[in-house]
Amino acid sequence: MATEGGKTTAGYIQHHLQNLQVCPTEQGWVWNECSGNFMAVNVDSMVFSVLLGGLFLFLFRRAAKSFSVDKPTKFQAAVELIVGFVDDSVRDTFHGKSNLIAPLALTIVCWVFLMNLMDLIPVDWLPELAVLMGIEYLKVVPSTDVNVTFGMSLSVFALILFYSLKIKGVGGFIVGELMMNPLNPKELGMPKIFWPFVMVFNFVLETVALLAKPLSLSLRLFGNMYAGELMFILIALLGLFQLPLHFGWAVFHILVVTLQAYIFMMLTIVYLSQAHEHH
Repeated sequence: MATEGGKTTAGYIQHHLQNLQVCPTEQGWVWNECSGNFMAVNVDSMVFSVLLGGLFLFLFRRAAKSFSVDKPTKFQAAVELIVGFVDDSVRDTFHGKSNLIAPLALTIVCWVFLMNLMDLIPVDWLPELAVLMGIEYLKVVPSTDVNVTFGMSLSVFALILFYSLKIKGVGGFIVGELMMNPLNPKELGMPKIFWPFVMVFNFVLETVALLAKPLSLSLRLFGNMYAGELMFILIALLGLFQLPLHFGWAVFHILVVTLQAYIFMMLTIVYLSQAHEHH
């Protein structure tokens, strides 16, 4: 089956799923020949992530500078609703004391939402414009790139480790949390000769659970957004007949876009709250 521009269906899908990449080789830096190169950089994901992050900062800074009690604008009211919603979520879920968690949660939910929202732009618009400018590949949804979602989750994971060590201490975290849970040999009344075996078992179990946190954050967001993007690409293959399906899927996908941003934020708050718990 051929599509517009002479591409086969498989070629059309592959083209839309290919990132604009640059990577170092023995011959120097090359573009879009980076298969299997660990040092490859997905330029489009990086650019759109930074631009959308900058857009978030610009909009919220503008709302803060033009803040008015007497004559609030609709945009100010919308920002206040978002900030109030995030603040309530942090107060209800986070049980420690930190000045970082609420701003972090606000940044995450807004940034991830903006990245997800790019999925609602018709799949051919920006890539075709890029081709006219001499750019062969362009993916415009950063959250469909597992490198982006995993990078964000690793940042959250670093905070989990930092607060766990800060609040509980090295011994409290490694021994008290990783080795004495979920099976506490002291509370179970086990003979001390069996304690090392139980502690090793706990350590393996809890380490797996700890490492699963960044994986759950990154893969959940990536998987849902990648599937949504693939659906838009498949719908686009229908040509002019895509319009009713595209509209219906876009309306449904607004829920997915919002929900995935909310889930990423809430899981971050929950994980950091657990890191602050002394027990």
